[in-house]
Amino acid sequence: MLHKTLAASTAAATGLALMAGAAAAQEIRFMCYSDGNECEVYDDVLARFEEQNPGVDVIVDVVPYQAILENLPVQLAAGTGPDMAKVTDLGGLNEYYLDLAPYVDRGYWEDSFGGTLDWYRAGPEDDGIYGMHSQLTITGAFVNATLFEQAGMEMPGPDATWADWAEASRAVAEATGTPFAMAIDRSGHRVAGPAISYGAALFGPDGEPTLSDEGFTAFVQQFVDWHNDGTIARDVWAGQGGATYQDAAQEFINGELVFYYSGSWQVGRMDEQVGDFFDWQVVGSPCGPAGACSGMPGGAGIVGFEQTEHPEIVASVIDFLAQEDVYAEVTARTRNLPAHLGVAEAGVEFQDASPAASRALSAFASDLPDVAPAAFRYQGFAGNRAMFGITVERVSQAIVGELTVEEAVARMADDLASAMSQ
Repeated sequence: MLHKTLAASTAAATGLALMAGAAAAQEIRFMCYSDGNECEVYDDVLARFEEQNPGVDVIVDVVPYQAILENLPVQLAAGTGPDMAKVTDLGGLNEYYLDLAPYVDRGYWEDSFGGTLDWYRAGPEDDGIYGMHSQLTITGAFVNATLFEQAGMEMPGPDATWADWAEASRAVAEATGTPFAMAIDRSGHRVAGPAISYGAALFGPDGEPTLSDEGFTAFVQQFVDWHNDGTIARDVWAGQGGATYQDAAQEFINGELVFYYSGSWQVGRMDEQVGDFFDWQVVGSPCGPAGACSGMPGGAGIVGFEQTEHPEIVASVIDFLAQEDVYAEVTARTRNLPAHLGVAEAGVEFQDASPAASRALSAFASDLPDVAPAAFRYQGFAGNRAMFGITVERVSQAIVGELTVEEAVARMADDLASAMSQ
């Protein structure tokens, strides 16, 4: 754990007059996880916050990502959660959020964060300001270009389909003796983009969510077939139970995988751990038979919780991090894509990023215009966490042969109806 004593309130940034120099320090708990170095950077940046505003201690508790997914909701339900946290279940935790609107400049936030504010809201009638989207992410593919070179093969072009990449990856793996051709993170979020590219609507004409339309079923069938014929590394999905998350980053880093579908948050890890071991490149999201070439947007945000005893201070901490100069610095140092529209427009010079990492981040950014409207809607849907979990559990059962694809899709429909009724 990082224990950061943030003597901080953001009076300088928000105009709020907090009680500086109070006799007793006000303690704020910030639960934070890192994809790379995010918590370390927040720890450092917020030192300026404490210098300006003595009397508040913000303790940054660094936890594994799984704790954010599993432990945090339980703590919040029990009333024992932290004052603020970095989260990824953006709409799903809305009932616990602190509305920052009374404490911040609404015009600045709406101008700066645009549509991502909706991802944290309960629905279209909710106009609260609940979260600062700290990391904009997009899913896409990492490719071991060195293996293609060793196999004497050209990589598929920018309009290549999933079928094209599957064929090429199998051929390269066979020619080079590489253990695995393809892998996709065990995540309902990760397979949503490919499913959309196969025609999945994710929402019916009545606006109700669905995991059982023709396009979604077509992708599940293809995904299961690829597992059965050895195209996709089987243990990523078949080696886990329930809705447990599993990635294949280490297999890619070790040079054991040709094509790895994950997302932009992995760039820092690849930059640090692959190094000069091989040439890795980002090729974005392949196209599907429905004509779409969509990834899934997402990312993480920093929120406060209504149960805090210090709502004004929590809002001030988050508002400080949302200021354009601070946000730009954090984005550059953590090498993430910015959700702050002003920072994105000005451009980011990523700090200490290798040429490979800079190219990768640029490739991910260039894929954002191709993201389908359904993907943005799905990311902002408050029930998406339940849908992600249902997808992982039932598709895994089809992969291991416990269910046929038709049975898995039918179970997903039943599971989703039950989840939405709750």
